[in-house]
Amino acid sequence: MKNTVLISLLSFFICFGSFNVAKAQGVPNEVNFKSHSFIPGYGLKKLNNPATFQGNKKRKKYFEGWYFKMVLADGSSILSVIPGISISHNGKEQHAFIQFIDGKTANTFYYAYPIEDFAFSQDGFAVRIGNNYFSDDRLILDIQNDSISIKGDVHMSDQVYLTKKNKKKVGIMSWYRFVPFMQCYHGVVSLNHNLNGTITKNNKTYNFDNGLGYIEKDWGKSMPSSWIWLQTNNFNSANTSLMLSVANIPWMGSSFTGFLGFFLNDSIIHRFGTYTHAKINFESSNSDTIKITITDKAFSYHIEAFHSKSGVLKAPVNGLMDRRISESIDAKLRLTVFDKNENIIFNDSTSIAGLETVGDIKMLGGSGKK
Repeated sequence: MKNTVLISLLSFFICFGSFNVAKAQGVPNEVNFKSHSFIPGYGLKKLNNPATFQGNKKRKKYFEGWYFKMVLADGSSILSVIPGISISHNGKEQHAFIQFIDGKTANTFYYAYPIEDFAFSQDGFAVRIGNNYFSDDRLILDIQNDSISIKGDVHMSDQVYLTKKNKKKVGIMSWYRFVPFMQCYHGVVSLNHNLNGTITKNNKTYNFDNGLGYIEKDWGKSMPSSWIWLQTNNFNSANTSLMLSVANIPWMGSSFTGFLGFFLNDSIIHRFGTYTHAKINFESSNSDTIKITITDKAFSYHIEAFHSKSGVLKAPVNGLMDRRISESIDAKLRLTVFDKNENIIFNDSTSIAGLETVGDIKMLGGSGKK
């Protein structure tokens, strides 16, 4: 009888501890966004690490969000989780949020928190929203309301960071990262990494052991009026990852098409974008299919992407998450890469890709130069 009681108590505490693991996970040198004051040295830290929270001084017309994509080892389930903050144009409306999209069902979920529940680390990328924790090596979820229960703990390992040849981390935007007054900034946190852990949503458990993950982020005032975004690290070839973002960028009363991206293959990172003088063109586009060719001095990238089921996500306008966009994270994508002698150096396809085509994408065609 005593052994039975002891086992029952032990089981209770194990379960209770797992459900409250987020409370035990502290953010290193945590700072509360709402109540913090000047942080010595933080400006330099965030300048050199785009993954770090950038909005510590923002009090109006601002958003920031991180995008965690997680794929089961067998590809049977795909979940993307987006934590962030939203501040209106006058600063009167402020909240933190966690947004979800299920890639197989296209179901989405948005949960808002008081801005007082958002905290960040002084040391690097680590944020807390209520009992939920996010960093480049761990994600903890603890969400409970009348309609949904989400609990989980997923660890990331073997992250591939965007680096130079000397292994120093760099930003995906290059020198554009330092241009002031831009509408939106983009960062890549991890190009590819391994997953271990589970997430349980309304009694359905997703086991991400040996799965693959990807993390990126955006921050600024608003997303562009039109853009294309695609991403996958689920090719048949191991440790291979692709991301491309093309957008209409307002600047000094006018606008231009800017783009950036990378191709990770055989542990080598190839970067391309407006700042590398690469050229981008659309071979054809319609509501379901988009074909893109990117050419630089070394390679030519031919991308063909096909929409699948899409979920509706919230996106920022002047800081508030008032816009609705569609995203497919189980789109089909084929990538063929040619060298300058027109030899094929890579040719592979996947049915696990993220794809967004928002606004009038026809206006994005062209060379990618100002």
